[in-house]
Amino acid sequence: MDAPLLKPNLLDLDRPGLASLCAQLGEKPFRADQLLQWLHARGCDDVSAMTNLSKALRERLQETTEIRPPQVLADREAADGTRKWLLRLAGGSGIETVYIPERRRGTLCVSSQVGCQLNCSFCSTAQQGFNRNLSVGEIVSQVWLANHLLPPHPVREKPITNVVFMGMGEPLLNFDNVVAAIRVLLDDLAYGLSWRRVTVSTAGVVPMIDRLREECPVALAVSLHAPDDALRDELVPLNRRYPISELLDACQRYVAGNERRRVTFEYTLLAGVNDHPAQARALGKLLARLQAKVNLIPYNPVPGLPYSTSSAEAVTVFRDELQRRGLVATVRKTRGEGIDGACGQLAGKVLPRQRRIAINGVPA
Repeated sequence: MDAPLLKPNLLDLDRPGLASLCAQLGEKPFRADQLLQWLHARGCDDVSAMTNLSKALRERLQETTEIRPPQVLADREAADGTRKWLLRLAGGSGIETVYIPERRRGTLCVSSQVGCQLNCSFCSTAQQGFNRNLSVGEIVSQVWLANHLLPPHPVREKPITNVVFMGMGEPLLNFDNVVAAIRVLLDDLAYGLSWRRVTVSTAGVVPMIDRLREECPVALAVSLHAPDDALRDELVPLNRRYPISELLDACQRYVAGNERRRVTFEYTLLAGVNDHPAQARALGKLLARLQAKVNLIPYNPVPGLPYSTSSAEAVTVFRDELQRRGLVATVRKTRGEGIDGACGQLAGKVLPRQRRIAINGVPA
């Protein structure tokens, strides 16, 4: 027996999408604004509760659409307050979403793909293979769900103040859906986030960095992890298609004309691999032309992978070498390690797995 057809998910629609839906239903454009507010600013999960919509419209919406967030399969909390949710999607695959609390900031790390098309050698997600891109609704629903599941905060008006696309997947390989989701996050009638509070992290898909600058220039983070092409080819195979020089040129274009915009370079420190002082000096020289911030990330071990965490001394020496060369260099505090929610540890549930796709002819 065939599975029943799913109704359109209202969480999949941004403001233009809701306007198109309202037009199809014979409604005026302002109804889309009302729907957007109910869905996201108020987090409403029941169309019948949208009291400023006419009864006839509510009934039509209930007949033809639904509000369908992912199913929560697991909810784990670490001692430091970090929470990780495993969310079940249509088709049986799962993604992971992580909430990182601070006193005045609540950061949600969201996924953009089921698994990942790239094959970074030190990343847990990369070992899971790849299934598909997430829809707009599946991306936005991670924020929608977190706002539902988190208790009111004593200081912050909203639980989520920052969103980072640093979960499962390469966001720029799901460009259209990621950008549409970001526009919902930035929309004043939805979540109202500042562009400075939404960060897209990429392994370096150069053409999409340029498109992001033109279409939706939010904060950009680049997963660099090596100061030279030879090593980065091993750690981040995408580098074989877009080497460091091309990547840095794209980063320079990204910040051109906006003194307030900076690129953050993420650098995971792997003991004996990329954490030598000489490599720090090479990295400092490499990034000298950019007003760059370097976020040093102590490696979070993944079972079965041949990497280990750099010593605290090695991390400090590496940071100091960068700072001596005028770079802003910080060490990211490890959060959520006890629940496998730290950087590089997200795995989810990728069913079924597909062959990784080549990027412009280069196997990922």
